[in-house]
Amino acid sequence: MSQITDPAPVGAFPRLDWVDDLLTPALRAAVESLPTAERLVAGYHRGWWGADGAPRVSACGGGKAVRPALALLSAVAVGARPAQAVPGAVAVELVHDFTLLHDDVIDGDALRRHRPAAWSLFGTPAAVLTGDALLVTALNTLAQAPAGRADAAVRELVGTLLELVVGQSHDVAFETSHEVSVAEYLAMAAGKTGSLIGCACALGGALAGADSVRVSGLREFGRHLGVAFQCADDVLGIWGRTAHSGKPVGADLAARKKSLPVVAALAAPGTAARRLRELYRAPHPLGDAEVDLARHLVEEAGGRRAAEEEARRQTAAALRSLSLARPAADAYRQLHDIARAMTRRRS
Repeated sequence: MSQITDPAPVGAFPRLDWVDDLLTPALRAAVESLPTAERLVAGYHRGWWGADGAPRVSACGGGKAVRPALALLSAVAVGARPAQAVPGAVAVELVHDFTLLHDDVIDGDALRRHRPAAWSLFGTPAAVLTGDALLVTALNTLAQAPAGRADAAVRELVGTLLELVVGQSHDVAFETSHEVSVAEYLAMAAGKTGSLIGCACALGGALAGADSVRVSGLREFGRHLGVAFQCADDVLGIWGRTAHSGKPVGADLAARKKSLPVVAALAAPGTAARRLRELYRAPHPLGDAEVDLARHLVEEAGGRRAAEEEARRQTAAALRSLSLARPAADAYRQLHDIARAMTRRRS
């Protein structure tokens, strides 16, 4: 495994070529095992081929492989070879794609990774069924891990899936709720986003044979990191750029979604918060001018600052939890670099 020799610049992800070398063959084999229709949609979603199944020369592999990297590095952190955590890395990436496919359907998002979302090309049923197939394949991948560690790994993922469902359910419910507290939002984020990142780290430790204390430290590191990532993502969803995010910036405001900056702003005192509450409760769809106004009101009411501060708090909590896993020094540094890159992304 190649090492990261220098800290990553702020906003830049560390080079993860070594992760791709371990992950890609196993991940492609898992996707290739899907039924023909679902294989086409899954490969398109990952950017491996076009809607017609033709390979893409510029295919980027579908994201930065952050969750697999966390799984592999977590194994290294407790003294194992990263290859021991490959089933966990594959499983969390499959589950991540499952959640993205379903999220795009639920949210009606037409773009994913700078391309039309799978449901917008293949239809909602095909996207949902592909997500289901990826989920089954993820569980099957873990079930085939070495004896003595597969059971713990499957239990870890099953528990995570229950948290994901609860978190997603709360996220959807927030859209029609007039009042959502910051505490309620953070609990939702811990389930919807933090649980899978925590699972990735815990799977790395569990498949490496680490004891329960070290696995727990890795899990909590990932959970807090996931919440911090969600906070940062919420900021980019309002003040970022579509060219960088691959999704339409401002869409969450247009849909009146209650991301953390909005939740914090709605709960704030003052004129900006009052005007934002009126805008969010208006019966008509929000036009471009009103979305721009909402963006301004959220910032004026302190929503952006609150989300950025929460991201910093969650990152600090993540690193405190990581210390409980007693990680090897080099693995700690690499995990730290990934955490910093995930939570300080450029807009």
